[in-house]
Amino acid sequence: MAEKWSLGRALRNVFVKPTIDEDTWDTLETALIQADFGPDITERIVDDLREQVDRYRTTDPRDLNRMLRETLEERFAKYDTTLKLTERPAVVLVVGVNGVGKTTTIGKFAHFLRRYDRSVVVGAADTFRAAAVDQLATWAERGGATIVRPDREGQDPASVAFQTIDYAKRTGTEIVLVDTAGRLHTKGGLMDELTKIRRVIEKQAPISEVLLVLDATTGQNGVMQAEAFLEHAGVTGLVISKLDGSAKGGFVLAVQERTGIPVKLLGQGEGIGDLTGFTPHVFVQALVEGAVD
Repeated sequence: MAEKWSLGRALRNVFVKPTIDEDTWDTLETALIQADFGPDITERIVDDLREQVDRYRTTDPRDLNRMLRETLEERFAKYDTTLKLTERPAVVLVVGVNGVGKTTTIGKFAHFLRRYDRSVVVGAADTFRAAAVDQLATWAERGGATIVRPDREGQDPASVAFQTIDYAKRTGTEIVLVDTAGRLHTKGGLMDELTKIRRVIEKQAPISEVLLVLDATTGQNGVMQAEAFLEHAGVTGLVISKLDGSAKGGFVLAVQERTGIPVKLLGQGEGIGDLTGFTPHVFVQALVEGAVD
């Protein structure tokens, strides 16, 4: 992870100096902003660290490094990142605008769950495009999951969700992942559709999680695009996709603090195994790794 994110490398310039001075703070601030923490969070982190440095009367950059790690961990740990999947079947609605990697995320999530010996069925309730169903089927198969397809093109998404829950109950399948439409050009219609899907599902089983997939490469714009889901879809957790290449790890904290919703899964590559649960301590270690030798 450390090689993909730039923060650790950028922080080397902060911690290689023999003492903490004003250049240290300027470099730290620049590194955090470039890592996509955003100006407001960056300012609060730097102010907090300045206060700690003054309080402990230290000039040692190694102390600052430790304080930064602890501060980031504390901020990340304010949110409960645990996936709530104890119901049987545990039903997960996966939502997000088109293009964020929702389909690949579902396949990766199925694979993630299969590694824990959980049986998984995927419901292709995004019936707007036949190609979307075929793509989902490919990823579900790669992830080791069964898929419930629409009986016909353009079938009511809620009825596909119903069939998927019915399949899970009949077969004893433990986890249900329901794909949903991501087109936002008709927000009202889309939210009505999601409301209907929820209502139909909840007649059969409680919904354990509503996971919103966000593309890390779009940064704050991604959050703005997803505001309709955040407002209307009852989102319980976030999945950050495409957290590699030019993406910056600070977006994870920025999006949690902006939405108040915990990040529960991270997609960090193109492979079927490139989805992990979110653990603040591990994440901060990877984020800051490389800052000191």
